[in-house]
Amino acid sequence: MFKRWLLRIVLVLAVFWGGGIALFNILPVPFSAVMVERQLSAWFAGNFSYVAHSDWVSMDEISPWMGLAVIAAEDQKFPEHWGFDMGAIEKALAHNERNENRIRGASTLSQQTAKNLFLWDGRSWVRKGLEAGLTLGMETVWSKKRILTVYLNIAEFGEGVFGVEAASQHYFHKPASKLSPAEAALLAAVLPNPIRFKASAPTGYVRSRQAWILRQMRQLGGEGFMQAHKLY
Repeated sequence: MFKRWLLRIVLVLAVFWGGGIALFNILPVPFSAVMVERQLSAWFAGNFSYVAHSDWVSMDEISPWMGLAVIAAEDQKFPEHWGFDMGAIEKALAHNERNENRIRGASTLSQQTAKNLFLWDGRSWVRKGLEAGLTLGMETVWSKKRILTVYLNIAEFGEGVFGVEAASQHYFHKPASKLSPAEAALLAAVLPNPIRFKASAPTGYVRSRQAWILRQMRQLGGEGFMQAHKLY
């Protein structure tokens, strides 16, 4: 009986996630699993003023510097890999064996998009396994440009601030299409922990990370990198 119900649940989720991948290859993403999780957590904590906010924009409405900034900061092999950076995974595993209290991740932009869109926060093997399957599905159906577009529209940039358009309006009072290289790098600098690191009040660490991201953007080739890989 239990196995039968488990199989039904797995089939329902497979249809739901598969349908989501097919649907969001064309349509804008209205919200993500992380947004729902954050909203529900705020309500359960009695914070009824919290609103997880996002404004969908196409890649044509996003500064090319923003896409370049997140690639430089999070996943420089994004145009080349099929969803997983095996070299980064090996380095992360070796690091984590030596430093159990300082865990390093190796998630690509594709993996982060799959997790943010469909799954919950956490480090369980179950979640990582589902993330891997969803990442493969997205890499099979979506173009790299589409993955990057969805990522930029659902990434968390601060408390209740999701997506690059909402972040740009909130922090710089301008549309995402007008972001400068420095502003894009600052937004990318807070991505590892947008609740702890504030784009509105950057610490010395965030500023140093912003400067590093700007150097990486130049080394990658600037806007030419985005055009060469058909990401813009």
